[in-house]
Amino acid sequence: MHRSVHSPQRHAGPAQLAQALTHLREQHLALIRAWRQALPDLAVPQESVLNPPIWEWGHVAWFQEWWTVRNAYRYGGRHSPSEGSGFGPSILAGADALYNSSNVAHDRRWVLPLPDGDATLAYLQQVNELSLSGLRTAPNDSDDSMYFWRLALFHEAMHVEASVYMAQHLGLSWPLSPERRESTDLQTKAAKATLRVEATSVLLGHRGPGFAFDNECQAHTLQVDAFEIDVRPVTWGAYLDFLTDTGHPLPQVLRQHEGAWEVRRFDRWLPLPVDEVAVHLSATDAQAWCEWAGRRLPTEAQWCAAAAHPEFIWGEVWEWTASPFEPFPGFVAHAYQDYSAPWWGTHRVLKGASWATPECLLDTRFRNFFMPHRTDMLVGFRTLAMR
Repeated sequence: MHRSVHSPQRHAGPAQLAQALTHLREQHLALIRAWRQALPDLAVPQESVLNPPIWEWGHVAWFQEWWTVRNAYRYGGRHSPSEGSGFGPSILAGADALYNSSNVAHDRRWVLPLPDGDATLAYLQQVNELSLSGLRTAPNDSDDSMYFWRLALFHEAMHVEASVYMAQHLGLSWPLSPERRESTDLQTKAAKATLRVEATSVLLGHRGPGFAFDNECQAHTLQVDAFEIDVRPVTWGAYLDFLTDTGHPLPQVLRQHEGAWEVRRFDRWLPLPVDEVAVHLSATDAQAWCEWAGRRLPTEAQWCAAAAHPEFIWGEVWEWTASPFEPFPGFVAHAYQDYSAPWWGTHRVLKGASWATPECLLDTRFRNFFMPHRTDMLVGFRTLAMR
């Protein structure tokens, strides 16, 4: 994928949103079927990087219901109330106590009396039908009226991707063939390794009409000095050189078997394609590689400046940056108040997208964020030349 991209769904009206929600739900249901085939009892170990899959599905339904069905302010936009008497009851008794991630501690999700798989799917379907009905009767297609349906779309998209990387983390037998989002310009990859970006000003965040996450707001311009950056994230071939030279711990998806390097994709160990982008690496792994290679991670601003160039290739893996996840000056939380604010300072900004990211999320303004030790996501890194 090349150049700066803005998701058209951020401006979608009722008809386009209904189509996007329906298409994404079809993708999600295909993944749910894959989970039920690969793991019939749906039991997963209690780990910090996992959720019970059946809880995830119910949570997606609950989130859509809370904001687009139960919410009396559903046409009111990003600064509408987030709770209180304006929210009606759920169609599922006790749903708030089961699925509200703001109140349900992570470890408790394994011991909750969750509905079974069929009942959870029925809840997903019923909520979606009610949500689409409310979308059809929206008073207009303004950003305020569409805000919560766009939010529900992007929220489900994040969980769709999480469904894929949780299956990969667990090494499940996966009946779906990953549809990798690869660049079509392989000659560019081979012919040009780095890109020079001249000193410029770059807009961080979202400015103007359309949907924005709260952490993208208060967009502002920063000046960046000239720099040289990788056209593409670091490949397995380049990462292997570092591993063999330093003895750095191997990522869990990599092994040497009978003298050959292999990578694990779901439950299968396959010959390692050295020209593919390295993945399932922590920010610590990325920093160690940079110190060995005499390079550095880009800041969020540098990544955004480089993404405006047609030679810049992104979309194969999420990419660690050097920037901590912090609010832009003047930050104000939106109605979903726990989206960003609880994570300031402890998480790291990631940019880009992975091959499993639904297309509606593809936007160079998007600020993904995770704890820097995480390796379960589809994440790698690219680097800059030292000054």
